[in-house]
Amino acid sequence: MTLRIAKVALVFAVAFFYSLVVLNNMTDYDSNYQFVRHVLMMESTFPGNRGIWRAINSPKWHTVFYLSIIAWETVTMILCWLGGFLMAGAMREGQTVFHQSKRVAISALTLSLLMWFVVFLSVGGEWFLMWQSKLWNGQDAAFRMFTVVGIILLFVVQPEPNLQ
Repeated sequence: MTLRIAKVALVFAVAFFYSLVVLNNMTDYDSNYQFVRHVLMMESTFPGNRGIWRAINSPKWHTVFYLSIIAWETVTMILCWLGGFLMAGAMREGQTVFHQSKRVAISALTLSLLMWFVVFLSVGGEWFLMWQSKLWNGQDAAFRMFTVVGIILLFVVQPEPNLQ
């Protein structure tokens, strides 16, 4: 039972984290909008870099990118809460039922990993050369979150030992 409690608690912890992220993005919209905007404009990358042609200078597209990120985070948050509640509801069930209850949580954690890896590390970091910026570089935070969520996902997917 201890392993199940730990798995449920960690899924709820990720749900709580995303709740704070979504709250912050909605109540302090401009702070992270500016981050997205500056990364897309690439104005703080190395002078003379040959990738500057990738820059997006349209405020409309900055808003589309940012709202897409908020939507992704919101879906991840909802799925984490739902996955945690489904797992909590199956805590006293048999091994097969509990393992099946993890499906939504696994989907949510995978969605989180895809966001950090694809959106922040790949698109932001490599396509828009975020790594070149001293001011608008979120790669360390993205890597940290990718690692934390990845470890939680690996823990959650593990079947519990059959202790009868």
